[in-house]
Amino acid sequence: MNSPEKKRNYSRKREAILKAVRSTTCHPTADWVYQTLKPKFPDLSLGTVYRNLTQLRRDGAIISIGDVNGQERYDGNVRPHTHFVCSRCHSVLDIPGDFVDKEQTKAAAEKLGLEVYSCDLLLHGICDKCLQEQKNEANE
Repeated sequence: MNSPEKKRNYSRKREAILKAVRSTTCHPTADWVYQTLKPKFPDLSLGTVYRNLTQLRRDGAIISIGDVNGQERYDGNVRPHTHFVCSRCHSVLDIPGDFVDKEQTKAAAEKLGLEVYSCDLLLHGICDKCLQEQKNEANE
């Protein structure tokens, strides 16, 4: 018999953490969220931020991009989309459009006897800003 999910009480800090992650496209780290909210919540701890980010991710309110340069990065946009990580400046960018064909995913799942819930694609390379800086450095 499955136990019912524990109902969480409303938390101003949890709500502020969610709002902070959803208010930016920088794909923030826990430290960014902490630094952003600390002035408004002087008693906020980094541990509280990490616990709430983990819970918000489990609840599907945010997603994790994964580890970028040693820190987990988060996204408030939970709709399916692709990300690009710059190997030089470690910025994370949203890439619009579908890169994985749904029919190919379905065919692969059927062939291997799988049930696919989602597909995440993460592109790596050098962003346009860093490419321009490299070009400028080479011209100097």
